[in-house]
Amino acid sequence: MNKTLNLTGQKLTSIPQAVLDQIMLEEIWLDDNQIDEIPCSINRLNRLKRLSLYKNQLQHLPDSLFELENLERINISVNRLVSLSECISRLHRLEVLDLNHNQLTHLPNSLGELGNLRFLYLAGNSLETLPDPLGHLKSLTYLNISENRFTALPSCLAGFENLIELRIYHNRISALPDDIGKLQQIRELHATHNCIASLSPSVGLLANLRKLMLENNLLQQLPDSIGELKGLSELDLRSNQLLNLPETVGQLISLRLLDLRFNRLSTLPSSILSIPSLEKLDVRGNKGLHIPRWFQELEERGCTVYY
Repeated sequence: MNKTLNLTGQKLTSIPQAVLDQIMLEEIWLDDNQIDEIPCSINRLNRLKRLSLYKNQLQHLPDSLFELENLERINISVNRLVSLSECISRLHRLEVLDLNHNQLTHLPNSLGELGNLRFLYLAGNSLETLPDPLGHLKSLTYLNISENRFTALPSCLAGFENLIELRIYHNRISALPDDIGKLQQIRELHATHNCIASLSPSVGLLANLRKLMLENNLLQQLPDSIGELKGLSELDLRSNQLLNLPETVGQLISLRLLDLRFNRLSTLPSSILSIPSLEKLDVRGNKGLHIPRWFQELEERGCTVYY
């Protein structure tokens, strides 16, 4: 018996009873329909591991959905959800929860009880904070809270000790505080299009960081500790208000891309020449920037320099 059912793009307005009768199903794909309700009898599908209802018209989820204790992945993105039941804590095996692009203004505390959750997608909602119990999600490796209404990083982030990728772009966050240094495993931090005016020196503790994306913020300077990021390969600082760079930027021995476009730089530290892996340096849009002679030396060794 086929354990997967794909009814994507079938113009369905409801989940057919014939689907609910197939109790051996392990995967159901109902993406890109016009379904506005999940029937309570969904709990009959107790072998279900993956359920995808991307791009429908759901406004709420029945508590019976959370009786499906074998569920490992749920995609309810691009719907109209305004809230999430505390009963979601019953899904002890859940690894992926995609709630991108709904109308959520808050999340239940019980979400922090999903001990196996690895991927949590919350982009494109109306969230201003996350409940503190989410800090108990020790298995979480990926979190996306972009395109919400955050003005500060949620305090629960300090508990995500195994987080590898954090996406917080298109919010109103004003700073990366000291707690950012507790994300010891993080490799990618995407924080573009915020109001970040300062980076805590603790950013230098992120020894595993590979990408630091800070385009379109309000930074005027970087902490000296930026030089401690020995594994950093991409640093995007374009469209900020940087007046200078610390000499320690020359200690970024793994850096391949340094984007400094559209800042207020008038000089650059010569230590940039010491970055052995640098492949591209972009300083366009810095009015009044003094072009140093060592640019030629960078270019001669194969680095692309745009100015």
